[in-house]
Amino acid sequence: MTKVTTGLAVARVEEAFALITERDGEIRSFVATLRDSAFSDAEASDQRRRDGRLYGPLDGMTFAVKNNLAVAGLPTWSGTMAFDTPAVRDATVVARMRAAGMVLIGTLNMHEGALGATTDNPFWGRCMNPLKEGYTPGGSSGGSAAAIAADFVPVTLGTDTMGSVRIPAAYCGLWGLKPTRGQVPATGLTHLSWTLDTIGPLARDPVTLGYVFAALSRPDPVDPTSTISQDIEISIKSLEGLRFGILDAAALSECEPVVLDAFADFAASLTNAGAKLVPTSVVGWSPAALRRAGLLISEVECAEVLGEAVDEPGLSDSFRTMLTYGRRATADRVERAYQQFQQLTTAFEAAIQGLDGIILPTAPQRAFSHHTPAPPGQADFTALANVADAPALTLPLTARDGGLPCSAQIISPKQGDLRLIAMGKLMQDLPPVWKPGNKN
Repeated sequence: MTKVTTGLAVARVEEAFALITERDGEIRSFVATLRDSAFSDAEASDQRRRDGRLYGPLDGMTFAVKNNLAVAGLPTWSGTMAFDTPAVRDATVVARMRAAGMVLIGTLNMHEGALGATTDNPFWGRCMNPLKEGYTPGGSSGGSAAAIAADFVPVTLGTDTMGSVRIPAAYCGLWGLKPTRGQVPATGLTHLSWTLDTIGPLARDPVTLGYVFAALSRPDPVDPTSTISQDIEISIKSLEGLRFGILDAAALSECEPVVLDAFADFAASLTNAGAKLVPTSVVGWSPAALRRAGLLISEVECAEVLGEAVDEPGLSDSFRTMLTYGRRATADRVERAYQQFQQLTTAFEAAIQGLDGIILPTAPQRAFSHHTPAPPGQADFTALANVADAPALTLPLTARDGGLPCSAQIISPKQGDLRLIAMGKLMQDLPPVWKPGNKN
């Protein structure tokens, strides 16, 4: 009798569920898992491998998605208890990852309604950072980062409204991509803010991000905001000669010294690699003021998206209060916030002229304890890319004290997503870049 060996994809699924069973009771990254379909999809991938007809580099790789993205047969809770009707079909991004041969393990915990950056969820549990017990993984895509940092899956999808992919990636030592809006279709996303939302991947390396972005980024006839990429030039052989604008982070926001030190190491490494750093400013940008404007617009637009659900059971009192505040905002205040967006977009486009990107810390702080009040400035450096509709890539940095990782982000010109990923691939071996497995 011939012994049937377990295929690579099935082995990955077995390992994922074994680790989730062992550890996720404490980490609380998953909301729902899909054991039966995962094994079925993995077996199909293994058969394609045996037949020599794999779909591509993602075929057989496991993934999971934030719970504000529709998965057929599961409710899209969006971090609440308000939406218990199962989705009829997958979100476009979920369908495209499955079409690439990827195996969906389940849906992930998130900050309630995507409006917050700690993923201390009142219904689905306080999500923990696998790098340090009792610490936040960030948010709102906290489960998306925690699931990778815990080695449950190598790739996840999150959503980024003012930094909700990049902040969790920063806190958990990962790479995260916030694409240009429209490059990744939003069909099947429960929006926080249709003005600011993007869907983006998280992974341990930029190569994987590039594969996922390639699988996702083409127009969707159902999504009128989806666009064809104008980014053609991606052949970058070296960092030498690239020009990066560098902003004075210390002057812009109150940063932890360890964050500034790690960012200085990153900047020095870019210079040593031949890149040119150019002192830059975005005229009129006050990170705190822009963050507050983004919060207001998120409250206003989310209240409209959720509609009658704002007045029904299934939301926490604190989330309901924020949405009620958005409902009651005067038209003048809302218009001023949108005007601020337009002014900052114009200022950013002027600042990035002639540059390959602008570099900044991702967040002013590292991950912190769930028992510590969340600092108000978590999104001070990330909101700019959302408002300017520019792609941004976050990469992890080693801290000088040997503790939790820090992070930097590169913000590129609009629709420069592929070029941004190509630059990230060249940066992954720079000395200060934090490597997988450096758990504290």
